[in-house]
Amino acid sequence: MSVSHDPKPASPTKLTYDHLILFPDDGNRHEIIDGKHYMNAAPIPYHQQLSSRLHVQLFHAIDDQHLGIVFAAPLDVQFTQHDVVKPDLVVVLAQNDIITSSRIKGAPDLVIEILSPSTKKNDEELKRRLYEQHRVPEYWIVDPKEHVLRQFVLNEGHAYDEAVRCHDAVTFHGTEEGVTVDLTRVW
Repeated sequence: MSVSHDPKPASPTKLTYDHLILFPDDGNRHEIIDGKHYMNAAPIPYHQQLSSRLHVQLFHAIDDQHLGIVFAAPLDVQFTQHDVVKPDLVVVLAQNDIITSSRIKGAPDLVIEILSPSTKKNDEELKRRLYEQHRVPEYWIVDPKEHVLRQFVLNEGHAYDEAVRCHDAVTFHGTEEGVTVDLTRVW
């Protein structure tokens, strides 16, 4: 009896949104990037404090003015069937019709990630490339340890310009007048 061997190794299954929704609600953040599963522990209190302070300022400037909606994690943002992430904060302006009953499907106008030791590399490299690839107009990376926010803005070539480092204020350029966040009230 002969056994046939396939010369090509079996390719691993790429995970999808349908897989993600079956993951347990275990207090961790589960994300899928390029079909691979990434899991992060729940954020620490200081991380959540910064998130809340950013959220409040953006909410008053955007939600209260009926310019769009500001969401705090956890919320699924799906770019493709194999790319679903849970950013710390997400802004979707009123003209951007990507909000569904279960998740955001498409590129938000602003995505904010707050660094933690377990997410730093993914936020700075993997997610930055993902957001750039899917043309998220602005991406903010907040470094709680250094008290600095790095702002990436898509240029006309659809690549992020070098980050502007902000310590005391940052302006979101998605609205006509711009929305300025007072970072001295965040740290």
